Amino acid sequence: MPRAVVCRELGPPESLRLEEFPSQPLGAEKIRVAVRAAGLNFPDVLMAAGDYQLKPELPFTPGMEAAGDVVEVGSDAKGFHVGDKVIVKLRHGAFAEEVAVSPSQLTPLPKAFDYAEGATFLAAHGTAYHALVDRAQIARGEVLLVHGAGGGVGLAAVEIGKVLGATVIAVASSEEKLAVAKGRGADHLVLSSREPFRDAVKRITEGKGADVVFDPVGGETFEQSLRCIAWGARVCVIGFTGGIGLAKTNLVLIKGASVLGVRAGEAVRRNPALGEERIRTLFGWAEGGHIRPNISHRLPLADVAKAMRLLIDRKAIGRVALMMR
Repeated sequence: MPRAVVCRELGPPESLRLEEFPSQPLGAEKIRVAVRAAGLNFPDVLMAAGDYQLKPELPFTPGMEAAGDVVEVGSDAKGFHVGDKVIVKLRHGAFAEEVAVSPSQLTPLPKAFDYAEGATFLAAHGTAYHALVDRAQIARGEVLLVHGAGGGVGLAAVEIGKVLGATVIAVASSEEKLAVAKGRGADHLVLSSREPFRDAVKRITEGKGADVVFDPVGGETFEQSLRCIAWGARVCVIGFTGGIGLAKTNLVLIKGASVLGVRAGEAVRRNPALGEERIRTLFGWAEGGHIRPNISHRLPLADVAKAMRLLIDRKAIGRVALMMR
């Protein structure tokens, strides 16, 4: 029987269990996918702890994205065939060896990607795209400040920022993470333990400041970002791995700045056309070799707690993938 990670009680990663489950008959409008890899995202950790805005009814299986092979197609399901390699988009449920989904939840796996890369592509790169293109509308030649540039969404923002012609300042917590960011196109590197990033940004921009801030960290990072922005800057709030930030509204006013919340998935649910354009553009860049997930760890499904700890302890560089047997 296939296996899945199950959350029966909210809590730390160690409370998750790997359980077998019977395959259910496939609905006429559904497609069954044998999952080969699943991508781990920080919201998965928060959801399992009960700290995320989406709170599934217990028990549930975490996981927002996966990749695998189509193994069965319902009689009324269109667009895919047995044997197709696909990416699976979910709100939760991806940490399983088998899923049954609607055709709208699938997209073809880019030919240049393996399963793990496909399973770690759309959540991070989709979020970065939505932040920089849909929300900030970043322009060629602008300065982009990326926090958490060694993480999955941070590295995606570095890559996409460069594709869009921005000058990218990458901030990370280790030389190793900065080296990866440099390899993905970052123009300037800031080691957070060596120099306050607000001072570095002012130095690099000769006092002008950053035009766009990509902030998945929050906390004190958010406030300090407001102290090194240019006139008309856009501050994209991606997440809060470092805590909930408090806005100094006078700093927003003085610089004529905008603070933009970024919810890539919700934006598509409200306006599906955004998702179609996003996927079309991202896949074009992927097939052209311009963007690609950086996967620092590939672990078996049974090691889900260890994989989550890599994110919590910020030991991952880029993405972590769970591999099926």
